[in-house]
Amino acid sequence: MLTVKTTELELMQGWFDSDPEHTRVRVAFPINKWEGSRDSAVVYFEVKPGDRLARHTDSAEEILYVVAGEAEAEVGDQRRRLATGDLAVIPAMVPHGLVNVGDETVKVVGFFSESEVISTFKEPVQPFGAAVLNQGAPPPA
Repeated sequence: MLTVKTTELELMQGWFDSDPEHTRVRVAFPINKWEGSRDSAVVYFEVKPGDRLARHTDSAEEILYVVAGEAEAEVGDQRRRLATGDLAVIPAMVPHGLVNVGDETVKVVGFFSESEVISTFKEPVQPFGAAVLNQGAPPPA
């Protein structure tokens, strides 16, 4: 059995050079094919008040579960407020992003329908230097 404690994850900081002050997210990809999952993956991320997760697409459908905080999610041309306890479905390849609109850090778990997920952003995500990321994959040798 593969288990993960979200409270003990080492979160990576991600940002964009075009807006390094407000496009910031702390993220981990604890469950995926490289960790032993065959058919699904999980992302855990946090966004501080006033910050945002930039619009991007994912190669697999994602279900978001808001663990804490309040955010505005943008999926395609729709916008919805999400708060602690809410769920949202993000279809594969639909551009989406999230802005923290509350006073506390937004904490989210995303469940993917595939064990390998390719995320595509409009510009390179730092410190990785790439706009297309294979989430959770080991760094190239």
